Amino acid sequence: MNDWPDRRTGDRSERYGRGSASPQPEGARSMPHIQRRPAQPRTPQRPQVPPQSQGYDDRYQDGGYGNSPEPGYDSGYNTGQVYGSGSGDSGGRGGGGRRGGGDGGYVQGRPAPDWRRRIKLGALTLVVVVLAVSISTYFWADSKLKREVDLSKVIERPESGDGTNYLIVGSDSREGMSAEEKKRLRTGSAEGKRTDSMMILHDGSNGPTLISLPRDSNVEIPTFVGSESGKKFQGTGRQVKLNAAYAEDGPELLVRTVEFNTGLHIDHYVEIGFGGFAKIVDAIGGVELDIPKAFKDKKSGADFQAGKQTLNGEQSLAFVRTRYAFAGSDLDRTKNQQKFLAALASQTATPSTILNPFKLYPTMGAGLDTLIVDKDMSLWALGNMFFAMKGVTGGEGTSMNMPISGSVGGNLVWDKAKVKQLVQQLNNDEKVTVKGN
Repeated sequence: MNDWPDRRTGDRSERYGRGSASPQPEGARSMPHIQRRPAQPRTPQRPQVPPQSQGYDDRYQDGGYGNSPEPGYDSGYNTGQVYGSGSGDSGGRGGGGRRGGGDGGYVQGRPAPDWRRRIKLGALTLVVVVLAVSISTYFWADSKLKREVDLSKVIERPESGDGTNYLIVGSDSREGMSAEEKKRLRTGSAEGKRTDSMMILHDGSNGPTLISLPRDSNVEIPTFVGSESGKKFQGTGRQVKLNAAYAEDGPELLVRTVEFNTGLHIDHYVEIGFGGFAKIVDAIGGVELDIPKAFKDKKSGADFQAGKQTLNGEQSLAFVRTRYAFAGSDLDRTKNQQKFLAALASQTATPSTILNPFKLYPTMGAGLDTLIVDKDMSLWALGNMFFAMKGVTGGEGTSMNMPISGSVGGNLVWDKAKVKQLVQQLNNDEKVTVKGN
């Protein structure tokens, strides 16, 4: 008889798994080195997605394999998630997207964009860029100004009044012009330079006043100090045309002569030549002008029909130089010069030019290349001059010729009484009531 239950023999070598002859496996028996726990009841649960930071996949949940992991159990399975946590999203478990379910929330670790901060940073960046461009433009333009006129050489000057007075001179300088440009612009090839137009622009609290000084004006050359020699030349009462003062000793003597014959203090001097004038007009795309009556002039090359039209650089130069086609000769020419310069300033000092670098820089470059100013001229003062010139056409100011009382030897004689009243009104920055020719 076999003492072992279930018909098993005492020979352990015949146990199941070790060559037992029994067709049935041996029953379960207690093992001293294994502790078995009571079987847990299987209760169906809803699948849950574990937090990704636990380091195991949702397949180990009860809803996936039917076995809930024991407390503290670590399967060693890693989804590849390195950081971040949150609910599953439609794009996988990599994290960093919006949460599923359409609630619009953001995964932890990636906050919503701070638009206020972004707008502030954008605005600050824009301000910095604008300042950088403005400062660089200022120094670029300032370096191109030709400060060649030394008004400290002018002696016995009248007292300064209220407001600012600019002496604006258009010269027939051909400096920097090629032979082809001289021919095209009909400037001739004369050496040196002479004044082709002269104006006083007063900028004050009662609006700007633009006064043309005919180049044929009869004036007295006073005592002066030579701009180059430094030698003092005593006045003899010599009467000449106003443009002769410039031809004799340049801008300094011209300023001295204007101040002596008017009693008005000149604060700044501005001069531009033929070439620079034409280039400025072309740089802004031409100047629109309303010409009331058609006229021609062979010497200047002018040939204009009546009506509104846009003048290019060549046509503009012909327009401001023409005098033989008019009955009033130089007086009519100065009126056209005033009209054109005011229109040029009005169409240049506009947002479409100032805010457009493709127009601003060529325009400034064209003007500054041939512009000659006094040594105390700043870009700020130059800018004020252009805006004051613009105000003349905007109805804020007055344009006129110097009052004329007659002529002597073909020279125009100023009306001394009216000139004195005009200068007094300008010095006191009063509204100008004097009428010119």
